[in-house]
Amino acid sequence: MLKSTDQRPTISRATALRVQNLTPADVARWDAFVETCPVATFFHRAGWQTVIEQAFGHSTHFLFAEGPNGIEGVLPLARVRSFLFGHSLVSLPFCVYGGIAARTEEAFVALDNRARELAQQYKVDYLEYRHMAPYHPDRPTKHLYVTFRKEMAKEVEENLEAIPRKQRRMVRKGIKAGLVSEIDRDIERFFPIYAANVHRMGTPVFSRRYFRILRTVFGDDCRILTVTDAGTPVASVLNFYFRDQVLPYYGGGTPRAREVAGYDFMYWEVMRRACESGLRLFDFGRSKRDTGSFSFKKNWGFEPQPLYYEYDLVRARAMPDVNPLNPKYRYFIQAWQRLPLAVANRVGPWLSRNLG
Repeated sequence: MLKSTDQRPTISRATALRVQNLTPADVARWDAFVETCPVATFFHRAGWQTVIEQAFGHSTHFLFAEGPNGIEGVLPLARVRSFLFGHSLVSLPFCVYGGIAARTEEAFVALDNRARELAQQYKVDYLEYRHMAPYHPDRPTKHLYVTFRKEMAKEVEENLEAIPRKQRRMVRKGIKAGLVSEIDRDIERFFPIYAANVHRMGTPVFSRRYFRILRTVFGDDCRILTVTDAGTPVASVLNFYFRDQVLPYYGGGTPRAREVAGYDFMYWEVMRRACESGLRLFDFGRSKRDTGSFSFKKNWGFEPQPLYYEYDLVRARAMPDVNPLNPKYRYFIQAWQRLPLAVANRVGPWLSRNLG
C-alpha cells in the first residue's frame, strides 16, 4: 500500500484498472499525464523508452494504468542485464528520479503488482524504484543519495543575492573574468569537455550517440550551455527542462575552468537564463552524501532533500552497492584514470551501459 506521507494520491473508487504497455499510439496521452501529475518528473516522460533502448540496448516495460477516465498512473521500467553488476528491473536507470507516478492509490498498487510480477517472471536480482518520497517502508531502502531543489526568485538580481556570500564571490569572479555563455545546437563542444572530466574522476564515459539521442528525442527540452573564455570553451552542461523547472544534468569543465570560476559562472548562467524565461524551480540534481558535489551545492544555499531508492529483492539477498564510494571499486577507478583518454572514450560506453 502507498505509504508516502506528503505525496499520497487520493483514493479512487473507480472500476478495476487495466495495466498496459506503452505503444506509439499512447505516447501523447502518457506525456499529457506526466505533464500534469504532481509527482511525475522529467524522467517519467515517454521519450526515455527510446533513449534507453536505442542508446543502451536495454529492453523496457513502460507500464500505465488506465481507468474509465483515462491514464491514472505510469511506471517506466528498464531491464538491465550485466555480467558485472547483475540483473535488475529499474525505474529508471541513468535517471536520478523514477518509480511510480500515480494519481490514485489503486493505480499505484496495480502498477506495483505488475512490476513485481515482471521481476519474478524475469528472475531478476531486484526491482528498484527511484522515488522522491518513501512509499514502501517495509522494503530495503538506500539512503545514499540526496537531491537539491530550490524555488527561484522572480528577479535575476534577487537570485544572485540569495547565493551565500562566499559562493556569490565566485560567480562574480567568473563575470569579471569576461566569461560568456552560449547555447549550442549540437554536442561537439560539450562532449570533449564532459568526456575528459569524467575520465579525471575515474568514471567510464557515455557514448556520443547517447547525447545525440537525448537531443533528438527531447528537442528544446534538452539544451546545452557552453562557457567560453576569450572564445575557448572551458565548461559545458547539458540541461533538461520540464514544466517550470530546469535540471542541469551532465556537466564538466577543463582545468582552466577552475582558474576562472568557470563552473560557478556556468551554473549561474543556467539559473539566470531560467529565471529570465519565467521558470520557477532550479533542480541541482542528485549527489552522494558528504562528497565534493554535495558540498558545492550546499554552498549555493541549497538544502539536501533525501531520495528513497526502494528495493524489492527477488534473487538478491541485499541491496546493490554499485557506486564509486564502495572501497571494492577504488583500484578500478585509479586504473581507469591512468588509461589514455582515447582508450577510455572507446571502451567507456561499453562499460557505462551497465552502470545505470
